[in-house]
Amino acid sequence: MNTPLTVSELHTALKNKNYSLTGMLDGYFARINSNRDLNAFITVTRDYAYKKAGALQEVLTNNPNAFAEFPLLGVPIAMKDMYLTKGIRTTAASRVLESYVPAYSSTVFERLENAGAILVGKTNCDAWAHGSSGENSDFGSTKNPWNKEYVPGGSSSGSAVAVAANLALVSPGSDTCGSIRLPANYCGVTGLKPTYGAVSRYGVVAMASSLDTMGHITRSVADSERIFMITAGPDGKDSTLVDFRSGKHGVNKKLKVGIPKEFIEQGVDREVRGALESFIKWLENAGHKVSEVSLPSSKYANSAYYIIQPAEVSSNLGRYDGVRYGLARDAFGMEAKRRIMLGTFALSSGYYDAYYDKAMKVRTLLINEVEKVYEDADLLLAPVAPTLPFKLVEKVTDPLKMYLTDIFAATANLTGIPSLALPNGFTKDNLPVGIQLMGKKFGEKVLFSLGKQFQSQTDYHLKTP
Repeated sequence: MNTPLTVSELHTALKNKNYSLTGMLDGYFARINSNRDLNAFITVTRDYAYKKAGALQEVLTNNPNAFAEFPLLGVPIAMKDMYLTKGIRTTAASRVLESYVPAYSSTVFERLENAGAILVGKTNCDAWAHGSSGENSDFGSTKNPWNKEYVPGGSSSGSAVAVAANLALVSPGSDTCGSIRLPANYCGVTGLKPTYGAVSRYGVVAMASSLDTMGHITRSVADSERIFMITAGPDGKDSTLVDFRSGKHGVNKKLKVGIPKEFIEQGVDREVRGALESFIKWLENAGHKVSEVSLPSSKYANSAYYIIQPAEVSSNLGRYDGVRYGLARDAFGMEAKRRIMLGTFALSSGYYDAYYDKAMKVRTLLINEVEKVYEDADLLLAPVAPTLPFKLVEKVTDPLKMYLTDIFAATANLTGIPSLALPNGFTKDNLPVGIQLMGKKFGEKVLFSLGKQFQSQTDYHLKTP
């Protein structure tokens, strides 16, 4: 039979006894081994996975309600190496934590494991999640599975590559400014950045605490919804969490979709614009209403982000002093040092008001503008990034050019709204290209509804390299 690409396909195969859980893992680890040149993993958890599979096989054999009680039974997952996993090395892709083994697990990992998922490894990423290309890892660059000369996007690079290359079915990542959506877009898979406060940040190495959002990468929107329903909700450990189940956003059959004119006025590649126009046509044919809207302050979003985020980075990375755990601070890479210095400068005496305070005011303006737009719109539609995947090392020496990759991602993180990245075709060079849908706070249900409708009529998300 064909290798399953979604959770439902895997569960059908297991129910039909096409193979055992250990037999299924044999296939995944064989693919991981044969695709080592993609550099998607920092740590492969082979022994851990087979031990877990043995315990779950007994459940599968003896419990007639196994799939109801364990909604992710047997699902191979790959955790971005920012998530703490008890007894399993967690590095944040930095040499500073090269040998760090945590004593506890993140809430997200615990909930996935309790649902029956099997960890096959910890994925590569830009060190400390600082990057948009997957090239800032201290363990080497991740490569795009569609063309290994190109970047896969970042910072959740290994997560997107693992799912795109079918080395795992699900891979949780973190999104501080497109770090899930961008690699999902560049690798042709589905990426969710939930509402800030929907999924616990507990047990995840912090980058910028007011922006970090715990999401995931999957093949399909249906799988994304399944993972969200398992991982979201209060855990008693992250005080920012809200019970999303109390949200009042219903799902209308016909939606009003706004396109911020500031996102498409300039600087968008022709093929990126083509993917957007194709999706607009699909929306209109499906009976949804599309109109232009305006978010005037969004033009400053990226600038505000690159003041607020380094400021929070400089605070969060202060704990890595080489005394309590990890190596000394001279083990930090260049990008981490750059962001620490930028953030410390923005927060220093005489510059706080000039930079950080103004950036926070822009953030407030943008939040107000988004809330105003949503008075007459259900969703917003935009490109994920202004450009297509670029070649490895093409931008690595020009951080400002690299930062511009995040220009359409910043709005969702600064305002806390959810965003869903969907693949919508391929370029003339056979590289994936897609779009992002942004919803109201705690309006994930609407995103899932429209995303599933789109994917039921297309197959871009099921194509493999």
